[in-house]
Amino acid sequence: MTPFAAFLALPVRGYRLIFSPWVGHNCRYQPTCSAYALEALQKHGGLRGGWLAARRIARCHPWGRSGIDNVPD
Repeated sequence: MTPFAAFLALPVRGYRLIFSPWVGHNCRYQPTCSAYALEALQKHGGLRGGWLAARRIARCHPWGRSGIDNVPD
């Protein structure tokens, strides 16, 4: 993982550690948005992985879709 991707992964890891247990497992997509973000940052680095994670989070709303949404290669 690039240094920029590792920096972007810090808030995601903090969310998973602090807020995720209280929010519950209500994610519309599989894998969850936080798991998707970490995988995207790992696979594609900070810029593209960050963009993919932001796009995924923007799609997660009540009128959005749901289902399996894997990180593209």
